[in-house]
Amino acid sequence: MFTGIIEDLGVLRKIENEGSNVHLTIESQLTPELKVDQSVAHNGICLTVTEILGNQYIVTAVQETVEKTSIGDWSVGDKINLERGIRLSDRLDGHLVQGHVDARGEVLKIEERAGSWIYEFKFPSAHAGLMIPKGSITINGVSLTVIDPGKDNFTVTIIPYTYEHTTFHLLQVGDAVNLEFDLIGKYFLRNM
Repeated sequence: MFTGIIEDLGVLRKIENEGSNVHLTIESQLTPELKVDQSVAHNGICLTVTEILGNQYIVTAVQETVEKTSIGDWSVGDKINLERGIRLSDRLDGHLVQGHVDARGEVLKIEERAGSWIYEFKFPSAHAGLMIPKGSITINGVSLTVIDPGKDNFTVTIIPYTYEHTTFHLLQVGDAVNLEFDLIGKYFLRNM
């Protein structure tokens, strides 16, 4: 489990394909604190550390993950939002996040508003029942609040700290993002 509060911007140093798997080598200041078998969220995708090499570590994405997330769009040198799993004694500063991407979204619009930014995203309309005003959403691993949900789009506001300390400052119109809808909302909708 994660909270959607980003700890570091890692740098993707190597992409290696092996059959249908993709091995990703990430450089991060968190690496000395990681261990093999630990779960780390990468732009909201929960991946397991398989090897540690100095200040870099390796994770593997299986075909299902590559097909349902933005990993296939990543390139060497890209910055990646990173978060380690929470401890049960931690504060929950964001919201409960599994690191299981529900859908790919797309950046539709970015508007600066006197020190903050409004981002509009498109998402598959099949997930519209999971979007509520002031509800939680995870975008590339970042816990955010939905402002204005539509049938296939929604907006969020990004404060300067989030803009500077996550990959939001790198996003451009047309970019793919990983979306994880609110866990509680998913259970509620399933039981309706």
